[in-house]
Amino acid sequence: MGSRLQAVFGALILMGAGLLLGGCSDDVGLDQHGQKVATDGLENQWLVINYWAEWCGPCRTEIPELNALAGQLKGGSARVLGVNFDGLQGAELEKAAQQMGIDFTVLAQDPAERYKLPRSEALPVTYIIDPQGQVRERLTGEQTAAGLSGHLTRLKEGK
Repeated sequence: MGSRLQAVFGALILMGAGLLLGGCSDDVGLDQHGQKVATDGLENQWLVINYWAEWCGPCRTEIPELNALAGQLKGGSARVLGVNFDGLQGAELEKAAQQMGIDFTVLAQDPAERYKLPRSEALPVTYIIDPQGQVRERLTGEQTAAGLSGHLTRLKEGK
């Protein structure tokens, strides 16, 4: 019985260490393709984080606009990220993102806690996060590439 208890404690210690080290990792989870999303790819830049769902009609209309914006921002100081409102993971997330025609990165792990994003019951909802990780805009309803680009420009200029 004593060796069994030691084995359980040992396993718990290893699990705890793994969780602690995992929290110190340099990624923020996986994307819709199962690839790690590096923290350094998100820090010190503007983020446009969009929450979507397959059942959301306006989300379907908005996705091409977000794809266009992501293309415009590529290699710049801003990035478009998606989050599935229903919390889909793995193959389900990849399939849903593909069916929605999403070209930008979709985070498998909701970044709400990291960026202190308030939960929204309305979709679509888009948050603009500044390079310091602060929420600067919360936009509900369909957005356009031009509109989001305008928000980013205004915020970057401090207006």
